[in-house]
Amino acid sequence: MGLFESFQISGSALAAERVRMDLIAANLANANNTARPGDEIFQRKLALFQSVPVDGSRDISGVKVSAIVSDKTPPKLVYDPSHPHANDEGMVAYANVNPILEMVDLIAASRAYQANLATLETSKEIMLRALQIST
Repeated sequence: MGLFESFQISGSALAAERVRMDLIAANLANANNTARPGDEIFQRKLALFQSVPVDGSRDISGVKVSAIVSDKTPPKLVYDPSHPHANDEGMVAYANVNPILEMVDLIAASRAYQANLATLETSKEIMLRALQIST
């Protein structure tokens, strides 16, 4: 393992977690969206991660977002016949976003981001100290 692989690994994780946090923010922003009957409604988005080798190594890998997919959970139906988007039975379809689940995912993504940032800082500090020893 060379000097800079730890930077590449941590950097790839930081980029992937940032995408994950961006998707969570979009999900939360659209949590209360409704749609007219027959129209498409917002579906929760998820990032799928995939390991990727660092500099051709099969033993050391970073991470990347391999795909962004829509959650196929059906929309939440709420009885509200006075709502302009209510169907003939008075049901309104809301986006399949659970704000509590999104906040839990956001905390997990934030902690993973912080852990990778700490790893990056530690790697940098180790390299700086190694340079001080050699001079």
